[in-house]
Amino acid sequence: MSVEVRIDPGRIVRLLRLRGGIAERGLRRRTERVANLAERKAPGSMGDYVAWKIEQGPNGFQGVVTCDHPAVRFVLDGTRPHVIRPRRAKALRFDMGGRMVFAKKVNHPGTRANNFLGEALREGR
Repeated sequence: MSVEVRIDPGRIVRLLRLRGGIAERGLRRRTERVANLAERKAPGSMGDYVAWKIEQGPNGFQGVVTCDHPAVRFVLDGTRPHVIRPRRAKALRFDMGGRMVFAKKVNHPGTRANNFLGEALREGR
């Protein structure tokens, strides 16, 4: 008795690229894991703005994790020291040690970059 097996590479490629196929399900799990890590690592309420999706790219499916918080660039890249001045009022107002403080300008020390999306990608692989 003899058995013959023929492998059609084109058919295998089509099977892997099917919507809902093995490759897409694995990519979906990994993308969701990276997005969950990014939500946890994001500072403050920025994690509420993290979303993910699977889309068709030029070379097949790709997982996309996004954060559309208005200040996400400042967190990812950091900021240099800068002066903050009031735009529509005569003074800035903020709470400091339980009492209200007013100032015409504030010297902000800048912030260190926090690439929480990149860290989530490295950990989620």
